[in-house]
Amino acid sequence: MTAMHELILVREFDAPREKIFKAWTDPELMKEWFVPRPWTISDAKLDVRAGGANLIVMRSPEGQEFPNRGVYLEVIENEKLVFTDAYTSAWVPSEKPFMTATVLLEDLGNGRTKYTATAVHWTAEDKKTHKRADRVAADYESSRDALRHAAGAPALKERAPLRFLPTPAPVAAEVREFGARNSVRS
Repeated sequence: MTAMHELILVREFDAPREKIFKAWTDPELMKEWFVPRPWTISDAKLDVRAGGANLIVMRSPEGQEFPNRGVYLEVIENEKLVFTDAYTSAWVPSEKPFMTATVLLEDLGNGRTKYTATAVHWTAEDKKTHKRADRVAADYESSRDALRHAAGAPALKERAPLRFLPTPAPVAAEVREFGARNSVRS
């Protein structure tokens, strides 16, 4: 895994990891947060187990649909999800793989969770496409609030902007925001 292919988001939520895991694995909850508004999820089919397939259909504000198929590689309930779009179902290769993602949920006690999402892209160009400085920051801003809501965490009255950090930078360089922290590393 090389830094030129990774995009990492670290967050802390005032919600137990069970609720965040459910927001990632319940199709109806995923529809509430997975894409930034005004985009929507028109369909989500999730067979959440190692080797299980997923289909997430994103709909643009203009009504154009973008199906995204993938496979779960590893599932540890309430702790870890690893999935990829390199396969469309079982072990059938996709036409153009884009990334493999890992979501880690660490119990911090007192109903708090450290959330680390890592996307490892197939090429440096794929990472640039995903990152697109202004767009991805806005996407994370919108989606993190929606994930917080789906997980039942309290809303923030104000929020600090997300920023990208070079991959070698320590995660300790996170931005504080009224009881929550976040950083994006690329």
